[in-house]
Amino acid sequence: MLKRFSVGVCLSALLMSLGSAVSATEDHGSQPAIDFRNANMIIYKWYMGPMGRMAKGEMPYDQALFQKNAEALATAARLDVLDGFPKGSTDEDSEAKPEIWDNWSEFEEKFKALQMESEKLADVAAKGDRAATLSQFQNTGKTCGGCHKKFREK
Repeated sequence: MLKRFSVGVCLSALLMSLGSAVSATEDHGSQPAIDFRNANMIIYKWYMGPMGRMAKGEMPYDQALFQKNAEALATAARLDVLDGFPKGSTDEDSEAKPEIWDNWSEFEEKFKALQMESEKLADVAAKGDRAATLSQFQNTGKTCGGCHKKFREK
C-alpha cells in the first residue's frame, strides 16, 4: 500500500511539474521557438562559412575540413527546425516573415530540400572529388538562399 501511495505521489509531482513547464513556455510566448530556430541557423552558418570561404578561394581548400563541415551540416539539418516555427512566431527577435505561415507547404519543401542537399554534400565530400564537392556546395547554398529570399527579413 505504501508503494502505491509513493508511486502515486511521484506521478502527481511529475504531472504538476510538466504542467508548470508548459505554463512557463506559454508565459514566454514564442521566444523559445525563436531561440531554437535562431540557434539552428547559427549552426548552419558555422559550418557553411568555412566551406564558402574555401569555395570562393578566400582560404585554402582543405578536403578534410570541408568533409567534416559537410557532415556536420547534414547532421544539423536532420534536426526538425520546423518545430521552431509555430504559427505566428514573429517579433523583433525574429527574421522570419509572416509569409512562412501563409505558404507553409512551400516552406516545408524548402527545408526538406536543405536536408536532401546537405546529405548529398556530405556524400560527395566524402569521395574527395574537389570539383564535384564544390558543385554540390553551390547546390546546397542555393537551397539556403532560396528560403532566405522568400521567407527571411534582411
